[in-house]
Order: sequence, then structure tokens, then C-alpha cells
Amino acid sequence: MLRTVRFSLPGLIALYTLWNFLSPSQSLTRDLMLYNAIWVIALIAVIYAPLSLDSVARGALALAIFFWGLGSIASSFDELLGSSPRFTLASQLLYTLFYPLVLIAIPRLSASKSKLRPIELLDSLIFSLGFTSIIASFLLILIFPGNSLIASDDFFAIFYPVGDLALLLVSLTTLLTRGFELQRTLLFLGVLIFAATDIYYLWLTLNDRYQFGSFAEVGWLIAIALIAAATSIESHSREVESSPIHPALVAISIFISPILLAISALKPELFPIYILIPSIANLLLAFIRMSTALREARILGDERILARTDELTGVANRRKLIAELESFSNLEGALLLLDLDGFKPVNDSFGHEVGDLILRQVAQRFTRALPNSAILARLGGDEFGVLIHGSYEETLEVAHALRASLTYPFTIQGQSIMVGVSIGHAHNDGAGDLLRRADSAMYRAKQSDVGVAQS
Repeated sequence: MLRTVRFSLPGLIALYTLWNFLSPSQSLTRDLMLYNAIWVIALIAVIYAPLSLDSVARGALALAIFFWGLGSIASSFDELLGSSPRFTLASQLLYTLFYPLVLIAIPRLSASKSKLRPIELLDSLIFSLGFTSIIASFLLILIFPGNSLIASDDFFAIFYPVGDLALLLVSLTTLLTRGFELQRTLLFLGVLIFAATDIYYLWLTLNDRYQFGSFAEVGWLIAIALIAAATSIESHSREVESSPIHPALVAISIFISPILLAISALKPELFPIYILIPSIANLLLAFIRMSTALREARILGDERILARTDELTGVANRRKLIAELESFSNLEGALLLLDLDGFKPVNDSFGHEVGDLILRQVAQRFTRALPNSAILARLGGDEFGVLIHGSYEETLEVAHALRASLTYPFTIQGQSIMVGVSIGHAHNDGAGDLLRRADSAMYRAKQSDVGVAQS
């Protein structure tokens, strides 16, 4: 079925072109039904593209064609069925959505699968909206000097080619950096023909020569068909990660919006009010991006903390201790390994919930007995580790203080429970291998019941 859908596109475009050539006058069947049926078939081809294609690229292209197609339907109704245009602004806005979505899809088309981060979507919208609105605004001043710029149609007539320029730059860069593979080549050709058609449409509009249902419409159909065809071809090149838009470009796109608003404030007669709407929207997106970036940074910070924190006791975990141990070799101090005595019978008699409460309270007592510069970590089960700075005598004194912190019972659910600890002390004397030495000392302390043993 998918093969039939793909191969029907060239035939339907050829039929539309031939019909247009033989009968140039407007036709409800051709210009409303056949024309819009072509993009619907292209949309189906994208939706049922190979599963190996990046899902974000496929979804973005499908939405781009869908919104463009809705704009086409709205425009067709205005031209063929309405006595006066009622959907002009709606169709223009729907056409505008085509650009940021394709901008998202281009670098991801041959990239390895990855989840689309919200900030990537915002960056694409900000770049597309900011870059195109500022250039379109100043082109309008050059093309429509004085007060001749009065209709929003003029703005969108410039906005679309400038948006095409952004797509061309991204697609050409992707093509040159990742190779002239058929998939990327078809996508670039689709964008190129789409841009050329927009420029041709602008030229016809400026010279009052554009007629609905003319040959200018064929270019858009060919472009949409090529974009759809690109999704049906699997990439055989080495997979690469998708490249988000460079932060500098996003910053420039954000920066130019207040400049445009400032110019408008100084010279209100220079721009019509509708030109300022994209700049205001861009600033709103910038605030949303900032809050999104702060939230992602906070989440990342929390994840990093959790990755180095024991979930049960809240102290550091084994990974954190090992990481700190690597930078501890040149410092004066000691590594202490602590293994609880009598914890297993308590855990077996009272249950794991009571055992977990004991471990939390043990961690609290150890923390209170340690100086602020020390690192306490739960290594797993009922085993703890401590990295502490100081001389041999000072660190050994801390080891005895830790043992003394467990000499009085815990009261859990009205029960008095005793738990001891055996501690292995390995001073950082330059001999290295602190972990092995501390573990050996802890084993001797446990076997001889001396409480604290030195390596």
C-alpha cells in the first residue's frame, strides 16, 4: 500500500499540471479536490515512513505538511467558494508553522534516534521566528517605502521567502557536512523548489500577475512530494547525533526582537502593528525558554546529586566515595571502613522496615560524630565508609568516636535495640591501595572483636 501511495504522487502531480495547461481557468474539482488530495497522500507517505527514521523528524515533517495543507484548504475555500476572503489570516498563519517544523526535522532526518527536548523545539521556534521576522520587516521597508505597506499580506509575502532562506541554509549545511546521500539530497531539493516557488509567487504578487490555480501552485506540490519521498528512503550512512541550533544563533534571534520593538517605539509610523506581533511572540518564547532551561538545569543538578547519594540514608553512596578517593591520594588523612555488628539478627527478627530505620539513625549518629570536612558514605547493606582529613592520631580518634556513637541503644517502636560497629583504619601514608588496606583492617577488627583496627 505504501509503495502505491508513493508512486501515485508523480502521476497525480502530472495530471494536475496537464489539466492546468489544457484548461487554465479555475476548476473546483482540480484546484480544491485534486490539489489538496496530493498533499494528503504525501502526508500519508510520511506517516508510514520506515520505523528506522527518527520519530521526531517524521513527526515534525508530518505536522509541517499537515499545517501547510490546512492553509491550502483555507486558501482554496477563499478563492473558489467565498464571495469575500474569510480565511486569509488563518491560511497565512498555518503556512507559517511549516517553517519551524521543517527546521526541526532537517538535522534529525539522518541522525540517531533521540528524544526531542522541549528546549530544542523552543530554539527552533525562536530562531525561525526571530530571524525571519527581522529580515522580512526590513525588506518590507525597502520594497514598500513610505506608507504603502498597509496589508498583512505584504508581510507574509516577504516572511515566507526569508523562512525558506533559513531552511535552505540548514539543509545545505546538513548536506555538505553529512554527505550527498539520496535521502538528504531529496530533502534539500524539496526545500530548494519550495523556496524557488515562494520567490516566484512573491514576484507574481508584486507585479499583480498571480492567479489562483496557476503553474506557481505546481512547484509547491513537487516540493511537498520530494520532502515526503525523502522520508521513505532509509539512510545507509553512519548514524550521527542530531545537532541542535547553536546557542549563539538563538541569542541573536532573541536580541533582535527588542531592537525591532525599540525602533518601532522611536518611529511608530515605520512598521504596521501586525509586524510587531512576531517580535512580541518571540520575547514570550524567550521567557518560556529561560524558565525551561532553568528547570532542566535544576533537574540535572538533582539527578547528579541523586547519582552520588544513598537513597535510604541520604549520605553519599559508594560511587561518590570512590570518586573522592581518587583525589585523596596526595592529602593527609585516612579511609575508614565500618561494618555494623549484630545488624543481621535485628533485620531478621524485626523486619526490613525496622532495619532501614536503624540504618538511617546509624547514619545520623555517624554524621554528628564526624567533622564537617569528612565524607560519610553508605557502601551497601550495613557497610559504611569515611574519608577524613588529619594526622594519624586525629583520624584514629575519630574512628573511636564513631564506635562510641553506637554504644547506647536505639529505640524503635518501643523496642531497645543494640548494634555495634567494627572499623578498619587505613592512614594515607603514601603506600596507596587505601580501600584494600581498610577492608583488611576492618576484617581483623571484626574477627578479633577489638572495635577499631589499623592497617
